[in-house]
Amino acid sequence: MDSVAEPGKLWIGSVVIDCKKFEEMIAFWKAALGYELRGPASDDWVVLYDPSGSGPNISFQKDPDGPGEVYWFHFDLYSSDPEGEVERLTRLGAKIVRPAKEGSDYVTLADPDGNPFDVVEARGFKFGQRVSRLQ
Repeated sequence: MDSVAEPGKLWIGSVVIDCKKFEEMIAFWKAALGYELRGPASDDWVVLYDPSGSGPNISFQKDPDGPGEVYWFHFDLYSSDPEGEVERLTRLGAKIVRPAKEGSDYVTLADPDGNPFDVVEARGFKFGQRVSRLQ
C-alpha cells in the first residue's frame, strides 16, 4: 500500500465554532450535550469535553464581527507528529494556509475543496489518550 494513503497519526481533537454569543453558546452546548469545561474560559476561547470520553471536544471562539473571510467552524486535528502529518496531508492534496508560527501550536491547511482545518501539536498523546501524566 502506498504510504500516502495509509492513515496518519491524527484524530479529531476538537470541532471549533466561531460565535458572536460566546457565553450563550457555552451554556447552551454544555446543557444540550452534558459536556463540561476543560478549563476556565478565556475572554474569547473555551473547550468543552465529553465527560464520558466518547465524543470529540467542542471549542468556541468569540468572533464579534461575524465570519467575514474566516470560517465559522473547522476541525482541529490533534497529532503527536504534527510536522510529519502536515507533510503527509500536503502530499494528499491539502494546501498550507497558515504555516507554523513561533509560540503557536497549530498549522492551518485547506482540503482540496478549500475547507480549512488545523493540525494541532499534541505530543504526549497517542490517538486521544495521554501517554504519560509527566509529558
